[in-house]
Amino acid sequence: MPNRLADAASPYLRSHASNPVDWWQWGPEAFAEAVARDVPVLVSIGYSTCHWCHVMARESFSDLGLAAYLNENFVAIKVDREEHAEVDSTYLAAAAAFTGNLGWPLNVFVTPQGRAFFAGTYWPPEPVAGHPAFRQVLDAVVDAWRNRRDEVERNGAAIVDALAQQHPVDSALPIDFEPVLGELEALEDATYGGFGGAPKFPVSPVLRFLVERRAPLGSRTLDAMAASPLRDPIDGGFFRYSTQRDWHEPHYERMLYDNAQLVAAYALAGNSEVAEGVAQWLETMQLPSGGFASAQDSESTVDGRRVEGFYYSLDAASRKLVDKPPVDEKILTGWNGLAIEGLSLAGMLLDRPDWIATAQRAADFLLEFHARERLIRASIGGVVSTAHATLEDFGMLACGLLQLAAATGEVRYAMAARAFVDASLAQEGEPFGVPGGADPVLASQGLAVEADPSDGAHPSGLSAMAAAAHSLFLVTAHEPYRVAARAAMARVAEAALRHPVSLGAALTVMARLASPVRQIVVVGGGELATVARQHGGIAVSVEQGTAWAQAGFELFEGRTQRAGATTAYVCEDFVCRLPVTTVSELAALLPTR
Repeated sequence: MPNRLADAASPYLRSHASNPVDWWQWGPEAFAEAVARDVPVLVSIGYSTCHWCHVMARESFSDLGLAAYLNENFVAIKVDREEHAEVDSTYLAAAAAFTGNLGWPLNVFVTPQGRAFFAGTYWPPEPVAGHPAFRQVLDAVVDAWRNRRDEVERNGAAIVDALAQQHPVDSALPIDFEPVLGELEALEDATYGGFGGAPKFPVSPVLRFLVERRAPLGSRTLDAMAASPLRDPIDGGFFRYSTQRDWHEPHYERMLYDNAQLVAAYALAGNSEVAEGVAQWLETMQLPSGGFASAQDSESTVDGRRVEGFYYSLDAASRKLVDKPPVDEKILTGWNGLAIEGLSLAGMLLDRPDWIATAQRAADFLLEFHARERLIRASIGGVVSTAHATLEDFGMLACGLLQLAAATGEVRYAMAARAFVDASLAQEGEPFGVPGGADPVLASQGLAVEADPSDGAHPSGLSAMAAAAHSLFLVTAHEPYRVAARAAMARVAEAALRHPVSLGAALTVMARLASPVRQIVVVGGGELATVARQHGGIAVSVEQGTAWAQAGFELFEGRTQRAGATTAYVCEDFVCRLPVTTVSELAALLPTR
């Protein structure tokens, strides 16, 4: 039976197109079908590089008998969590009421009105230790739907009410960072590095916070990861996580968002060798269009079978003789923003204009194809996803564009970032809203809730937007940007004190807000410009400086060359010292690193 996934934008959905399950894509039509048939809905969520998603697809979703039963008694919706991030986060929150073992595939049973009443993860066709058979689960859900409908409806309504009452806690800024550092050190694995036990993740946002504060813990963690099997020393880049405390037996998928953040972290830490390896892998993920693919699979095809980790067990010579693991060519706006930011910053710090050029290609693609009438979340092969852009898309892209503007001196990137931040500030919601609103299906069902503010694997939309707003303040002196950033971070400050590993990006923004406002502008090129960029400054030509000033970026007002020579301005709170024209004079005004 053909289903509706063959023409999907998501390669994950297309990989299920040959299933005998009568899959629907996410949208109101599937729920209308459930209403008409008076059957529950299975919302099955995964992503292309998810190992157990592939296993369940090969086993349960390819079983003809299971599929026939599922088709008869349910409407089945397949969702790519990376494409529809709001759907994933909403149903993850709902699924927590039924299982503590959250992960993917995430299979949630909901009413035709979208209200969750049961959930789980991987279910095999036959029962195994810790997992009932998928048919057993389906039978139990059908029985509850037919014979205990009132209970099902009550449970669904109760979960919707609980989700609606979840609001961040307001608290005051600034916070004391010493207890935060102490808590992180207490969580450090003193033997193998990193945080906690198994499974062990890079938690890149926390590493950025530690490295920016020059905390020894950050360098120790980065060194431990670089020396571990989590890193691929041949092709470069880091895998998503390790199943063992000592970093061994990684899950071999490589994610754009992890490596985008790690190239910046290693550059900030001064580890050019590892940063170069990560940048090398990121460059292989750049598609001909200029956008970055979202992930590389953990599995390779060997003798007609998918084998996890096979490719990565080979040496460099042997890898050339086999196909690389497939790439998910879905271009996600937010994750591309992270890559633009990471490569732009690393290129500035390590004097790699080629990395900056790679970031610029991606930015030009996104501004041309993802930001026309409205910002879109995802595309693949020129096909635009129906998924609405989320706050993280606006915030991460704005951050990337601002870092690229600093790296290239081109004001057009800063102007585009300012437009995204201004659009968010103009929405309802405190302090940032999502331009275009929430996912329309979730909104129509009363399920649209505030996005999760935590920064586990990558910055939340709230943290990303606050970071962009603060960066804009530094070049505009427009106080509402700083006020919005502070208000956003005040909402998560208390949680950051209690759970710093989960709020690393927020801590980074809070630390920036608490630091003295110091800015460096160089008008001209040469070694003076290189030194300024390596200290986070912006180097522009005379023409570029004029363009920045005319566009309303106050930091550049009156910044001109003296006697035709490259000239540097070091400013604090927009009050600049006398301009200097030599590297030694500039170095005397800069803090030691």
